[in-house]
Amino acid sequence: MFDHSSRPSSLPNIPVDALSEVLQDFRMSGVSYGRCELRHPWSIAFPQQHLLRFHFVSQGPCWIHTEVQGWQELRDGDLVLLPQGIAHRLASAPDVVGDSLDSCQMTKLGSNVCEVIQEGTGASSTLFCGSMALGACALNPLISLMPPIIKGCDVAGNDPIVGPLLAAMTAEAAHPQMGSATILSRMADLLTARLIRCWVKCTGASTTGWLAAIRDPHIGRALAAMHRDPGHNWTLESLASLAGQSRSIFAERFSAVLGEGAAHYLARLRMQLAREMLGQNCLSVAEVATRLGYESEASFARAFKRITNVSPGVVRRTISGRTDMQFGF
Repeated sequence: MFDHSSRPSSLPNIPVDALSEVLQDFRMSGVSYGRCELRHPWSIAFPQQHLLRFHFVSQGPCWIHTEVQGWQELRDGDLVLLPQGIAHRLASAPDVVGDSLDSCQMTKLGSNVCEVIQEGTGASSTLFCGSMALGACALNPLISLMPPIIKGCDVAGNDPIVGPLLAAMTAEAAHPQMGSATILSRMADLLTARLIRCWVKCTGASTTGWLAAIRDPHIGRALAAMHRDPGHNWTLESLASLAGQSRSIFAERFSAVLGEGAAHYLARLRMQLAREMLGQNCLSVAEVATRLGYESEASFARAFKRITNVSPGVVRRTISGRTDMQFGF
């Protein structure tokens, strides 16, 4: 059924609540933060990237612009999450043009935190901005379903912890002390996780698509298992057994809910993960193939090119040579 693995056939223990199993994998990697002290007038453009972004406004003025929603004012204590890292602009006012980074002083405060300062006599804005990769391939389908921009204040009423967390971030950013950057980064991680969970819980039920599949008591168990261990030697029979269904019923239900067969879904999942691994300079194509359970580099390369239309070597060179962490945050 799949281009397969020679690994042992033991199956992972997947709980009944498959959505919780996937969200349990929520963790950040490649995190980079910037604490910004900017004097009006200022404007900073953030290009499209492959990382999730967030911006927390400790003190305004601050506006955000996206192609989808235009200009929106952000108030003190607001946090916005851009799950797909879409292009956007932050500014002290909608009519401020140009890019202020050239006039800013940037200082590294640690391996993943920098301070950005623009001197001046105008109104002062204090922001805490971040870029992060989600360290769980299982979350990729979920993130792709989310809206391009989510405001923390819009979902705060659905989670009693969001409001106090935003207030704590405001207090920490307003009076920075030793270790403030680390504390703010930890709170930002927690806020991001809770905002994603809030969105999932508030999203209406649907009969098809990834969320419907992961919530399905049968399909969800098999889906979570594939995401938990994509390199396992999965067969239609083993997935159906995990789902507690016959082979034919499972295959029919999986295709009906997700719009594609289990084999094709798993192959795409493996290649998504392969792209992430190929971006790590320390991993060769052969090592990526081994981690994903392929018996040879050649079989992996054939599967990769069939699904992505490019060779793994080309992708590895392209991703490794690209710098996603613009501006240090």
